[in-house]
Amino acid sequence: MARKFFGTDGIRGKANGVITPELAMRVGQATGLVFQRGDHRHRVVIGKDTRLSGYMIEYAMVAGLTSVGMDVLLLGPIPTPAVAMLTRSMRCDVGVMISASHNPFEDNGIKLFGPDGFKLSDEVEHEIEAMLAKDSNLSLSKSRDLGRAKRVEGVHARYIEFAKRTLPRTLSLEGLRIVLDCANGAAYKVAPEALWELGAEVITIGDEPDGFNINHEVGSTAPETLIRKVREVRADIGIALDGDADRVLLVDEGGQIIDGDQLMAVIAESWKDDGRLSRPGIVTTVMSNLGLERYLDSIQLGMERTAVGDRYVLEHMRQHGYNLGGEQSGHIILSDYSTTGDCLVAALQVLSVVQKQNKPVSQICRRFEPVPQILKNVRFTGGKPLAEPAVEKAIEDGQARLGKTGRLVIRPSGTEPLIRVMAEGDDRDLVEDVVDTICAAIKGEGLRAAAAE
Repeated sequence: MARKFFGTDGIRGKANGVITPELAMRVGQATGLVFQRGDHRHRVVIGKDTRLSGYMIEYAMVAGLTSVGMDVLLLGPIPTPAVAMLTRSMRCDVGVMISASHNPFEDNGIKLFGPDGFKLSDEVEHEIEAMLAKDSNLSLSKSRDLGRAKRVEGVHARYIEFAKRTLPRTLSLEGLRIVLDCANGAAYKVAPEALWELGAEVITIGDEPDGFNINHEVGSTAPETLIRKVREVRADIGIALDGDADRVLLVDEGGQIIDGDQLMAVIAESWKDDGRLSRPGIVTTVMSNLGLERYLDSIQLGMERTAVGDRYVLEHMRQHGYNLGGEQSGHIILSDYSTTGDCLVAALQVLSVVQKQNKPVSQICRRFEPVPQILKNVRFTGGKPLAEPAVEKAIEDGQARLGKTGRLVIRPSGTEPLIRVMAEGDDRDLVEDVVDTICAAIKGEGLRAAAAE
């Protein structure tokens, strides 16, 4: 069945455009009906980030879930990985995170977790999609069987304690000056407190959400503010989260960005030395840099690639027994601790290496020289540009020009009307020319499709 609502990371779109109160209520009803398994009283936790539209979607989902007999526990603004953890910890049947992650405030979305804390499989999402196509009023609960909703206190403390326990009890962050950019998002309370309790000196930015400023010139997608602050206060390290706190980027003491590929290299080597890797390698996506693959090979570790999306990384990890994986964008999955990407837990693992080795972050987190990699996004308004002969020819020619020492990845975004064109290889000029040529072909077909409409 074609997927009408679910993309690579739940349901996402403009608030009051794609994500309307009606849709949120129907998703709540359909999810509640799909997860009513057994005779027990069914429960669901709902968390959200700091977008203004979160209130609207939250209450619409409460209406939908309670109308089919689900009790709802409201967590308020809290990171996505905390929702996943609490779904399992509180023995709930399903978890809901209302967030559009790194997107601007105008967007919002709905992420769903099963009772095990993992994101839903394609099969379960298809089941919910099929339910959405039906008249769910036929399955509404009787008056005496309606669900109840209440706000839950103390969930921030539970998540902070969970994150701290991923480090050895004897390890302290004392002596580290950290600039933390919370993206005006879901972790604006829990992340600074966790780092402070571990002994660090914490200078926080992006911690004053107003409903509109999530990810606006702050966070992992806009690290310039963090870079300036790190240099200004002469911090040892900068940490940038995204809007729902499931991905992280770092900045070293000199203001240089450290992406997810470098972070995975740091953690992989540390865990290899400590005998903590469940298999001799990691799982990444097709977007990870070829330099990471070469570096891991040099320390006798393998690297397996999946389609883009942390859910696909995690599925591969679970199927093949890996406990470390992630994406270049900063989604780092440490399955010994979390069932999804967790920015705070990943950052703590890197900070533990910094403390143990007592070296500057620039030395610890620069494990390899990245191969020149160019990524450009092409927005389109109609048609299917990738299916056009001119675009197919440009892609075929580009791959031939890169040869065996380069890679080319073309893919549509799962959350926006964009086509992402990425190429990498040892010759930067060649790589950039290949990307520009393909982008030009896609733009040309996109303009023709728009004109035809």
